[in-house]
Amino acid sequence: MASSKPESRMIKAAGAVAWRPGPDGRPEILLVHRRKYDDWSLPKGKVEPGETLPVTAVREVLEEGGARLALGRRLNSIRYNVGGRPKRVHYWSASVASLDHRGVPNDEVDEIAWVDADHASERLSYGRDNTVIADFARLPARTVPVILLRHAKAVGKSSWKRADDRRPLDDSGRADAKALAELLACFGSRARVITSPAVRCVETVRPFAELSGAEVREEPSLYIHTPSSRTDPADSPPPIAALMAQAVAAGEPTIFCAHRENIPVLQAAALAALGLDQPASDAAPGSALASVGPAGLPELPREWDDPLPTSGFWVLNLTLPPPPIPPTSPAPASPAPAPPTSASPTPAPPTSTSPAPEPPAPASPAPAPPTSASPAPAPPTSASPAPEPAPPASAPPDRPAPASPAPQPPAWRRWFSSLARTAAHTRPPRTAAPPATAAPPATSTPPELLAAPVHAPEATAARATPLTPETSDPPAPSAPRLVSADRYDLTEP
Repeated sequence: MASSKPESRMIKAAGAVAWRPGPDGRPEILLVHRRKYDDWSLPKGKVEPGETLPVTAVREVLEEGGARLALGRRLNSIRYNVGGRPKRVHYWSASVASLDHRGVPNDEVDEIAWVDADHASERLSYGRDNTVIADFARLPARTVPVILLRHAKAVGKSSWKRADDRRPLDDSGRADAKALAELLACFGSRARVITSPAVRCVETVRPFAELSGAEVREEPSLYIHTPSSRTDPADSPPPIAALMAQAVAAGEPTIFCAHRENIPVLQAAALAALGLDQPASDAAPGSALASVGPAGLPELPREWDDPLPTSGFWVLNLTLPPPPIPPTSPAPASPAPAPPTSASPTPAPPTSTSPAPEPPAPASPAPAPPTSASPAPAPPTSASPAPEPAPPASAPPDRPAPASPAPQPPAWRRWFSSLARTAAHTRPPRTAAPPATAAPPATSTPPELLAAPVHAPEATAARATPLTPETSDPPAPSAPRLVSADRYDLTEP
C-alpha cells in the first residue's frame, strides 16, 4: 500500500538563478521560455533516481539553458501543487562558467533571455519565482566556496589491526567517495584539495581529483593525532589556522578533508580568518546561535555545532577578496632623477656671480678702447681690471661645460638636491614632473629656481595618503565576508 505521507508524494525538483555579469557589471539572470507552456521561468527540473539536488540543478540548467554552472549559496525553495501532488523546487545562486549556444532550442525550451535582476519580475510568468529573485538580490552574487569535508565511512577500528592512519574506506565509503566527486564538482570543478594524510581522507577526495584534475595536497596538521589538533578552537594549532587564512585570502575554491574530531577546529579557524568570533562553547547542539557577522550578514545556521556525518560537508560561501593594489608608494622613487633635471639650470650659479655674465659683453668692446686714442687713458686705468676681462674671455668656452663652476655653489645645490629627493619620495608621480617643466623659466632668476621646489602643502598631503591604509577603516571592505554557510550530506532528501 502506497504511503499517504506528503513527503512520499512530493515531487522534488531543483534549479538555479544562473547569472553572468552584464555590460554595466550588474548580474544578468538567465530566463527560459518553454514552448509547451508558453511561459517564462527560471530553469529547473525534476530529480532523477539516485541524484542529489545540487547535481539536478546543474544538469537541468545545462539541458534547458545551455549554461554550465558553479553553484553558490542556497536560495529560498518554493512549493506548489502539480496535478494534485505537492512539488518543491530547490534553488541556488549560480555563476555561469561557460555557455553552450547549441543547447537552445531543445525539446523543452525554444528561447532564452538574459535579464537584469531588477527587471526579471517584469518578464517572469509566475509570481512565486519573484521570491527566489528577491532572495538572490539580497546578498552578493559573486562568491567563492571554502568546503569543509568529513571523510567517507572507513573500516571499523575494531577490525583494523594496523596503524590508524592506514585505515581505508569500506565498500560503502568508496561508493560515497564516487558520489561526492560529482557533488563537489557542482561547487568548484577547479577547487584546490587539501587533505589529512590519513588513507581514509585521501581515498575520499581521490575520485574528485581524478574527475577535476586537481592535485591532492596532504597536510599533516589535518591528521587527528597531530599534537594539539584536538585542542579547544581558541587554541587551534597555527598550521591549521595558517592553512585556513591562506585559503580565505587566496579567493579560490578550496576543499579541506579532515576528521570528525578536528572539523570543529577548521570551522573555528574559518571564522577567525574572516574576523568573526567563535560562538559560545556552551551553546547547546542545535540551538540558535547569535549572529557572528556585521549587520546585514546572515547568522550561522542552527546546526553549525552539530557533528557532520561521514561524507558530510559545509560550504562556506565567501565574498571575493579585492585584487591586490599595485604598489604606488615605491613609484615616486622613479621620478627621483626628475628633480635633478631641474638642476639643468645649474648654469644659474654662474648667473649668481653677477660680474660673470657682464664680462662677455665687455669682451666684444674690449678692442674698442684701443681704437679710441683719447679715451686710451681710460683703458689703462682699467688696465688693472684688464686681467679680469681675461677670465671672461675664457668664460665663453666654459659656457657649454658648466661643470667647472658647479663646485662654486655647493651649499645651495646640496640644499636643493635634498629638497628634490624629499619631494620625490613624498610627492606622487604626477606632481614630480611639473617642477621639471616649471624649472626652465627659473633659469633667468635664481630666486625663482630656489622657490620652485617649495611644495610643502603637496608634500604633506601626499605624505598623509600612504598612512590611510594603516587606519582601521579601509581594511574592512578588503576582507572577505561570510555570505552563507550551507550544510550538505549524501542522505539529504
